[in-house]
Amino acid sequence: MFDLKQLERAHAVVGAAMPPTPAYAWPLLSERLGATAIVKHENHTPTGAFKVRGGLVYVDRLNRERPHTAGLISATTGNHGQSIAFAANRYRVPVTIYVPHGNSVEKNRAMRAFGANLVEHGNDFQSAREEADRRAKLDGLEFVQSFHPDLVMGVATYALELLRQIRDLDVLYVPIGQGSGICGCILARDLLGLATEVVGVQSTEAPSFALSFAAGTVVRTNSSNTLADGMATRVPDADALAIIRKGASRIVQVTDDEVAAAVRAYWTDTHNLAEGAGAAAFAAAMQEKANIRGKRVGLILTGGNIDLDLFKRWIIPEAAAFAGSKVLV
Repeated sequence: MFDLKQLERAHAVVGAAMPPTPAYAWPLLSERLGATAIVKHENHTPTGAFKVRGGLVYVDRLNRERPHTAGLISATTGNHGQSIAFAANRYRVPVTIYVPHGNSVEKNRAMRAFGANLVEHGNDFQSAREEADRRAKLDGLEFVQSFHPDLVMGVATYALELLRQIRDLDVLYVPIGQGSGICGCILARDLLGLATEVVGVQSTEAPSFALSFAAGTVVRTNSSNTLADGMATRVPDADALAIIRKGASRIVQVTDDEVAAAVRAYWTDTHNLAEGAGAAAFAAAMQEKANIRGKRVGLILTGGNIDLDLFKRWIIPEAAAFAGSKVLV
């Protein structure tokens, strides 16, 4: 899909808009895991999530090669849309983003703040995506897929940063939504000639990639009801699946309860806010802790854009209970 020189150029494009994100070995997370837990903090980007990297690389090429494009249009549940809106605003390109009804209020506000024309349509991502594709044809706009070579190359820059900083990772856990993140990790690892095992993570409530990985072909699901909306995918991208099947060792499925516990662990142990998909890598590692004991484990914290209502639901009651027990002691 790209070579190392192209990836390094993409990293320079991203670097013009934001600094590298940190990667820390957190001792309390490591205690929980029984392994060295190294977190790549993609929650520390201008949009609060890793996908901004892909948007910057995509719109940079658009600006160089297709400068007369009338505008961009895409569909999202949040982070992809924020990335395209942020990059389009930086390059002064008009952008329309479709989201499903009931989408994250905070993410919708952020996309509008980055300059997107936001349209609500349908009850899930797939419905919003199909309508955005239809409007693109009617209005002469460029439809930005959630999985595209430039997006993959852009998000692969976080893997380039991580794997050059810490070259002896034994295993790297990566959540899967549309697949750009895990594909970027696989491709960056291979370009650097490393032996790090890459493990994908999906929700038990949205297991389309996990089912497809096992079946060897695209398997669609009828619903994607996970609260970890960054992993809510019903229809896997065939190109992404091909890369994942070739380069990932397996896909672990995690429950919403496991994800909630991982969100709380990030909050209490590192004081970092993780959205559901962002915490999924740690949830999967905890599920497999018996098999990774003593290893150096990479965890991609893909984003921190969690709704306040979900934050209250997942963290505050547990935190209050914990505080109460401390008082009693």
